Amino acid sequence: MSWRLIVCTLLGALLLSGTSSAFELFSNDFTEGGMIAARHTCDGTDLSPHLAWKNPPPQTKSFALICHDPDAPSGNFVHWVVYDIPAGVSVIPSGGQLPAGARQLANDFGRMGYGGPCPPSGTHRYFFTLYALSVEKLDAVTRQTIEQKIRRHQIGTAILMGRYARRK
Repeated sequence: MSWRLIVCTLLGALLLSGTSSAFELFSNDFTEGGMIAARHTCDGTDLSPHLAWKNPPPQTKSFALICHDPDAPSGNFVHWVVYDIPAGVSVIPSGGQLPAGARQLANDFGRMGYGGPCPPSGTHRYFFTLYALSVEKLDAVTRQTIEQKIRRHQIGTAILMGRYARRK
């Protein structure tokens, strides 16, 4: 490959990267890497935070959301699992009012819906991961199979990480 072809390829990639927007997940309740307010945790009302997204891949047919704490003593602790979120949706308001058609699975607290941060000690990280999927519905989903099914149909990922430490 000639150096001219390499330079042209790199310049083309740079120009194209400037025109496309990245799939992004954000919140009105906390910023990337910021502290999650107590109202969204077991120390408050355990209200799920506002989540919104933009620029999903054009071929997206649905979304799935998983919130987990990789710093938990037991390893990866799952706080929220939502799937079959319709492709036309771009926000889950604070309080977790889910759009029609969206479904949830039990979290690692053993209950349906959102279970906010509740670390036993120290500051933990909470990753809200939104997956853009190539199918409208995930069939025969269980807590044990959800991640495998997501991986099979994943076409994009957006992540928002917040932190929390319990009051003493």
